Amino acid sequence: MAFQQGLSGLNSSSKALDVISNNVANASTVGFKNSGTVFADAYASSLTGAVSKVQIGIGSAVQAVRQSFTQGNITTTSNPLDMAINGNGFFEVELQSGGFALTRNGQFNIDKQGYIVTPLGDRLMGYQVEDPISGDVRAPATVTADSFRTMVIPSTGVGAAATTEVGLSLNLSADVETIDGATTPLDPNDPETYSYSTALKIFDSLGKEHSLSLYFVRRTDVVNSTWDVYTVLDNDTATLPATPNATLNFDGLGKLVPPSDFVLTSNLGPDADPSVINVDMSMITQFGGKSTPRELTQNGSAPGEIAGLSISRNGTVQARYTNGITKDIGIVNLTTVRNNNGLSPIGNNYWVETPESGGFARGEPGNGLNGVISAGQVEESNVDLTQELVQMIIQQRNYQANAQSIRTQDQILQTLVNLR
Repeated sequence: MAFQQGLSGLNSSSKALDVISNNVANASTVGFKNSGTVFADAYASSLTGAVSKVQIGIGSAVQAVRQSFTQGNITTTSNPLDMAINGNGFFEVELQSGGFALTRNGQFNIDKQGYIVTPLGDRLMGYQVEDPISGDVRAPATVTADSFRTMVIPSTGVGAAATTEVGLSLNLSADVETIDGATTPLDPNDPETYSYSTALKIFDSLGKEHSLSLYFVRRTDVVNSTWDVYTVLDNDTATLPATPNATLNFDGLGKLVPPSDFVLTSNLGPDADPSVINVDMSMITQFGGKSTPRELTQNGSAPGEIAGLSISRNGTVQARYTNGITKDIGIVNLTTVRNNNGLSPIGNNYWVETPESGGFARGEPGNGLNGVISAGQVEESNVDLTQELVQMIIQQRNYQANAQSIRTQDQILQTLVNLR
């Protein structure tokens, strides 16, 4: 039996060396997971089924080649579409040959059709925004079963959006003197006729930029101090209303009583649709010190073309447009399985599901057991070259030892043959 035992040892060591060599060859392969050889001893079964108290094994066998799905190091790249998974999960891609595969290789790019693809051209799966151009450009992407598909970057830009909402957050100084409207009417060109002014840009339905100036005139400084508010469009004093657009009343604590808004209706251009703008002044206060703007907001925009992409930790892909708007394109999907070692490797850093891998679950990064995304980075191979080289020496010694057992058995048989 020594020949069979030695031969089985040679085969086991040879397969182990193959596994080690494959690990070493993929030490620089992005997303690669190293493998280890699982050995088992072998025994001959008795024909009678009786159990012998003296059983000598007939060698060894390779029971399995098991991959280790431990985390690889994260390294930075110059590609903003490169992604590394920090934690559990796999990217899911649609193969050009049909079907789906899982991968930890996050080297992605955009093809000529706008799809996010692997170096082989297989398309990344995720939760796509139905129409990333229309609707509220600030609406976040959501995860739904119906939105799961191959992820594509829209080729068209965002259209113009007319300003319909303006928000004013500022402080009007409680220290300024009042101005008598009867004797000193507002003149935008004369700073002595108003207490404070500010301006912000707004947009018409064609995306053309306009200026909205607001003039605040303090009329009384008693309890419920009052301020008149006037507007001027595009610095044209002809648009100044004859009466205030609104009057603000403040209590002794510097708060509006009650908050006051107004609606501004105007034609901002001969070719544009009439503009109806709601001006929210609920965040205006009256405290001591200087009159100071905190934040002036509006929801309009000029048309814009896509200028860049970014990916957040939770996998949200955002497009950045030339008009300053950012828009969610979708969310990268991560897929987890119950048993990673039940996955079947098919090459190109791909795995496919098998009955042994158990059930799978799809979801967004950072949710539940899913890892998070590191954009502009990739996960390196988890191969430890030092360990692999040591294991190579060990298997080389094992191979030599098994070869020596065969040689020793041969010498013993040769001794028997030479007996006279």
